[in-house]
Amino acid sequence: MTNSVPELADAKVIFIIGSNTTENHPIAAKWIMRAREKGAKIIVADPRWIQMSDLAEIAVQQRLGSDVALINGLMHIILKEGWQDQAYIDARCENFEALKAKVEEYPPDKVAQITGIPAETLRQMAEIYAKNKPASIVYCMGITQHTTGVDNVKSLANLAMITGNVGVASGGVNPLRGQNNVQGACDMGGLPNVFTGYQPVADEAANKKFSEAWGKPLPNKPGLTILEMFNGIDEGKIKALYVVGENPMVTDPDLHHVEAALSKLECFIVQDVFLTQTAKLAHIVLPGTSFAEKDGTFSNTERRVLPVRQAIKPVGESRPDWQITADLSTRVGYPMQYDSPEEIFEEIKKLTPSYAGMSYKRLEEKGLQWPCPTADHPGTVFLHKDRFSRGQGMLHAIDYKPPAEEPDADYPMFLTTGRAFVHYHSGTMTRVSPTLHREMETGYVEISPTDARNLGIKNGERIKVSSRRGEIQIKAKISRKVNRGVVFIPFHFAEAAANMLTNPAYDPTAKIPEYKACAVKVEKLAA
Repeated sequence: MTNSVPELADAKVIFIIGSNTTENHPIAAKWIMRAREKGAKIIVADPRWIQMSDLAEIAVQQRLGSDVALINGLMHIILKEGWQDQAYIDARCENFEALKAKVEEYPPDKVAQITGIPAETLRQMAEIYAKNKPASIVYCMGITQHTTGVDNVKSLANLAMITGNVGVASGGVNPLRGQNNVQGACDMGGLPNVFTGYQPVADEAANKKFSEAWGKPLPNKPGLTILEMFNGIDEGKIKALYVVGENPMVTDPDLHHVEAALSKLECFIVQDVFLTQTAKLAHIVLPGTSFAEKDGTFSNTERRVLPVRQAIKPVGESRPDWQITADLSTRVGYPMQYDSPEEIFEEIKKLTPSYAGMSYKRLEEKGLQWPCPTADHPGTVFLHKDRFSRGQGMLHAIDYKPPAEEPDADYPMFLTTGRAFVHYHSGTMTRVSPTLHREMETGYVEISPTDARNLGIKNGERIKVSSRRGEIQIKAKISRKVNRGVVFIPFHFAEAAANMLTNPAYDPTAKIPEYKACAVKVEKLAA
């Protein structure tokens, strides 16, 4: 997040797009509710009618994958009406003329045809967002999990910058992270192209620093993303895979392909707390520990690094992940000798400028937000206050591109996926809770009343949903949350796996799969 979660309470307008905030991020939603109580206007754009839609000043259900067109349309109106912050643009941004020329191509009538949102509603959205400052944008994986995910995020940044809403309190562009410590994993170099603190592996100075610190020459070429790994297994380039705390046999797209690839591995190791669907396929399973059984740090969605303290000793033969990793590294020829997580954190500080001023002692009270470059630095509540990290903020001229796969005669409906309020991610933890299991025992497919009537489908009956990649049988849930021609399936349930159907096409830059849009066929089962 460019800003902090509590800052949402003082925003004058909050634009929520691609985020089912109350169900998936209830703590952030609490601060949005406080803002609303103080008079803030809420705008919601989501292909489903979510709880936040009922609380919004304006709520729209854009067509799947039309986000760039929607945002360009809002900027077209803002610039036509002169509602932009031109002084901010002139002082802090570049490439404005190219952006202006591009959004000129997205008048309200054209955008209405692409998105399904009436032109007058687009105007109302633009006016509310542009005229009420500070304005905060909140988004989640409804924006990123597309073949145009990077374009979507850049477009939101464009919108925030032309209205002067970046580098100000209670404004900004604020992604809500999808799982616990996703931010921390990225901060620690859990991406194929960077070391800790987003220092590129291809950067000569950064590469030299880490090579010297670790006593080994390190590759300067970025590694593979998850989907590229599975393709690499298919091509015979990858023989071994080590999966830590991930369950791709539920969470990755096109599960038939995932399973086929895993079966080809010569060595497959899974390290996890539970025997997941993925772990069941492994040659070796290493039992890790839960958060309650270890010390360390998490970094949350607002860049806050927080201490995690061991509450109980590891259960059974399980061990803290850092010990497993260090021992494995030592056994394969690179000795790792650490006595504690704090010792590891001290090494992180030395190599990571944004963490350099942190210490376990300083984190004790309420954590610290990076960047925190020195021991007396208070941490950074919001980013880009006086200047962008690159100097001027780059505005990008972006064209709308449709999803990689759209409905046709064979597969006439759109599928989108997401979460339900009861369960979390692949259900590894929540589905073993008797209370949560009773709340929601298995998956379902939301289908509009019109589509259900046309297909002769009754609420609660099992139906078949198929795509070019597979098929599942699943319980129908007739719902007005989805528009005609769209169905929604939560992805938590292995026995009715939404990702048996999803498209592995991915964003060319971020390599994120298009979980949010693919073509499917819905059929009533034979009696």
